[in-house]
Amino acid sequence: MKLKFKVQPYQTQAVDSVVNCFAGQPLVNGIAYRIDPGCKAQASAFEEGFKNADLVLTDLQVLANMKAVQRQQNLPISDKLASSAGCRFNLDIEMETGTGKTYCYIKTMFEMNKRYGWSKFIIMVPSIAIREGVYKSLQITADHFTESYGKKARFFIYNSRRLHELEGFSSDAGINVMVINIQAFNARGADNRRIYDEMDDFQSRKPIDVIASNRPILILDEPQKMEGAATMEALPKFKPLMILRYSATHRTEHNRVHRLDALDAYNQKLVKKIAVRGIQTRGLAGTNAYLYLEGIDISKKAPVARIEIEVKLKSGKIKRQLRRLERRDDLFAESGELDQYRDGFVISQIDARNDTVEFTNGLVLNAGEATGDVSERDIRRIQIRETIRAHLDKEHQLFAQGIKVLSLFFIDEVVKYRDYKRSDEKGEYARVFEEEYELLKAEYLGELEIDNRHYRKYLAGIDVAKTHKAISR
Repeated sequence: MKLKFKVQPYQTQAVDSVVNCFAGQPLVNGIAYRIDPGCKAQASAFEEGFKNADLVLTDLQVLANMKAVQRQQNLPISDKLASSAGCRFNLDIEMETGTGKTYCYIKTMFEMNKRYGWSKFIIMVPSIAIREGVYKSLQITADHFTESYGKKARFFIYNSRRLHELEGFSSDAGINVMVINIQAFNARGADNRRIYDEMDDFQSRKPIDVIASNRPILILDEPQKMEGAATMEALPKFKPLMILRYSATHRTEHNRVHRLDALDAYNQKLVKKIAVRGIQTRGLAGTNAYLYLEGIDISKKAPVARIEIEVKLKSGKIKRQLRRLERRDDLFAESGELDQYRDGFVISQIDARNDTVEFTNGLVLNAGEATGDVSERDIRRIQIRETIRAHLDKEHQLFAQGIKVLSLFFIDEVVKYRDYKRSDEKGEYARVFEEEYELLKAEYLGELEIDNRHYRKYLAGIDVAKTHKAISR
C-alpha cells in the first residue's frame, strides 16, 4: 500500500512563513570545502565536502523579512533578532497537535534547498521514541517529496558506532538529514560522549567538528523539552546556520513567525467536529451557598439530581463534593450542617423534562448552572469535569465501532497545564484533570454494564497521567 499526501494550504503557509524570512538570499547549491582528513596518515575516502552557504543578508534584512511575515499573520512584531544557543537566527513555529508539524518541517527543508540551495539539516528531538517517529515520517514521505521537488533526501539516525555516515553527510551534495536525540550528546555515558572525543576509528577527529563544518540548519522538535543546561551548552558546538523550533507549547519565546494554535485549527476546520462544553454562573442574593447542578439522571424510580455542594468532613475541613440527591433531601443535613444551607435548601422538585431543580426557598437551578461563591478556579474545574464526562459518554458510545474520541481544552496560559518549574511539570489544570478523571473513571466503572467486558477492561487499564499527554506528530 502506498500512501498519498494532499498538499494542504495551511501547511504551505507554515512552510512559507519560515522560508520567506530569508527572502533575498541567493541560490547557492552548496559550498565545496575540504573535509578534515584527521591526524592519521591515511587519507579519507571522502576529501571534498559541501556545506550550507552562509547568509549574505544582513541582520536588518532578515528582521525586516520577519516583520513582514509576522504582519501577515497578526503576530507580535519582533524588534530584534533573538540570539540563542550561539546562533543569531532562532525562529519559533507554533503548530497545534495533529496538524502535521513533522510534514511541515520536512517540506521546509526541500523548499529551502529549492530556493536557497541549503542542503544540510539536523532534526533534533527529545527522546528515542520521537526520533523513531520522525525517521518513519521521512521514510513514508520520501516518494511524495521526490515527486514534488524532483529530489530525494538522504537521511539517517546518528549513531556513534556508525561514524562513516557522517562522512556521507558531509560529502554528499544533495539534501542530507541527520536525526539525533539529545541523549546522544548531552548524557554522561561513554557512548554519548563519543561525539566530542577524538576517535581512532575516525582518523582521530571529533564527530562534532565534522558535523559543525557543514554549518547545518537545526530543526528542534518539541524544543521546550530540550532546554536543560547540558543541551543548551551543546547546541553552539553544532555551529548552526539557524535554528527552527517547532512546538504546540513553546516554553521560551524567540522570533515567532508562524502560529496555528487550537483555536486556529478549529476555525480552519482542521478538527472534524467539536462539541463545546460550558457553564453558566449567577449570583445568589443573601447567601454564599455554593451549588452546581451537573445534571439529572432518569431511572425507573424518581429522577435524581447530581449536585455539587460544600461538605464538612470529619476532620473539620470543607470540601466540595458531588452528591446524588432526591426530592425532599436537605442540603443542610447533606453538607454536615453548614450554615449557608440552613435556610430553605430542601429539594422540592426535580424536573427531568426541563433539567431544573427547585428548592423550598424558591431557588430554581438549571442544569449546567453554578451559583453562590463561584471563583474562576471553580469554573475551570467544572469545565474540565464536564469535558471528561462528555468524553467518557462519547467514548462508551463509539468504543465498539473502533472510533477514537478526542477532547480538546482551550486554555488561557500554557503554564496552567505545563509548569516547567515543577519537578513533574504538571500545571494547575493538569492536576485538576487527573483528580477529576480518576473520580469519574471510578464512577463509570461502578455503573458500567457487567457484560460490557471489553470497554470495562479498556477503561480500567487507562493511566490517567498518559491519557492527557499530548504528542505532536
